[in-house]
Amino acid sequence: MAKKLHIQNIGGAIAKEDARYKVCDNTDLNNLVLSSTDLKPNKSTSGHEHPGQEEIYFFINGSAEMEINNERFDVTKGDTVLINDGDFHRVHAGSQGCYFVCVFDGKRRH
Repeated sequence: MAKKLHIQNIGGAIAKEDARYKVCDNTDLNNLVLSSTDLKPNKSTSGHEHPGQEEIYFFINGSAEMEINNERFDVTKGDTVLINDGDFHRVHAGSQGCYFVCVFDGKRRH
């Protein structure tokens, strides 16, 4: 059955929460996870990589610096970032923080 969600509330459960961010995962699908991250101002996600898993990040609000392997670039509302299988990645929020949604295949490995 189809399910309609709002980009600011993807449903699911809290996967991680600390002084840096709140991460929620919607695992309603069999093969994909829809995840949201509300990253607080001037905070960073845990850098990680996961061989065998690709991700797509959709930046909804705020601004940040995206780090992939040894490259860094600015991202803001409306930007989409494709993360290749096994690439190290991390998000560094700007002074207003940022909210992004990501889609990845399989189950959470980070």
